[in-house]
Amino acid sequence: MKEIIFKEEVYAIVGAAMDVYWELGRGFLEPVYQEALGIEFGRRRIPFEPEQEIVVFYKGEALKKRYSADFICYGSIIIELKALEGLGGREVGQILNYMKATRFNVGLLINFGSPVRLEWHRYVI
Repeated sequence: MKEIIFKEEVYAIVGAAMDVYWELGRGFLEPVYQEALGIEFGRRRIPFEPEQEIVVFYKGEALKKRYSADFICYGSIIIELKALEGLGGREVGQILNYMKATRFNVGLLINFGSPVRLEWHRYVI
């Protein structure tokens, strides 16, 4: 059986996100959750970099248009936050494209807007 990469790190990140969800609930805009999650990462000593700029290349040439990842944790896991009723193909495509652009193997898509519970998905490429 294959070992799950960054298992403990993902567990720590999702635990922090769950605390934010339980404390704030749903209904805020994404920037509120992003700021609260940054605070929670700091309290838990999870290494993170907020608003990391991602350079996209086309045929080896860097594009002027940049994207900004919500967080990069542990220097290896890209995190995209949402505050939507539900996640769809557009959001999945976004995290997968961020992962391709950064060449990170693990990405987390975390949605604070789900009416039932914190919604999160782990992607590996």
